[in-house]
Amino acid sequence: MPTELRMKRINDRVMEVLSIALLTKAEDPRLAAVTITDVKIDRELDFANIYVSALGGTEVKDEVIEALNHARGFLKFEIANEVDLRVMPKLRFFWDPTPERAQRLDELLMQIKADENQKPAEAKQKPLSNSD
Repeated sequence: MPTELRMKRINDRVMEVLSIALLTKAEDPRLAAVTITDVKIDRELDFANIYVSALGGTEVKDEVIEALNHARGFLKFEIANEVDLRVMPKLRFFWDPTPERAQRLDELLMQIKADENQKPAEAKQKPLSNSD
């Protein structure tokens, strides 16, 4: 069984190979804006869980996963040519919602900041006490 450090190296290398293959060699237009966000291969090298995201967000999720499943053989071939493994894991693709969540958090933080910037301006306009 590979050590923890070796597993990290394998995961990183597979992620790199897949990213390059999608950028330079994939001909399917559905894969043009796909980003590999993470790769996790189990210790027995049976399965490679590949987490992906795309510019279109969740609207293109099903289309992207379908295209990746269709290109599974090609991607597995690319990995086999670049990464020396005794067994080639089965590729499984999953949608990673992290980029959409991060964008939503950024929007909420910007909204809070805008609200806070607006409150001091309102406070300066209103009198502090009502002693008439």
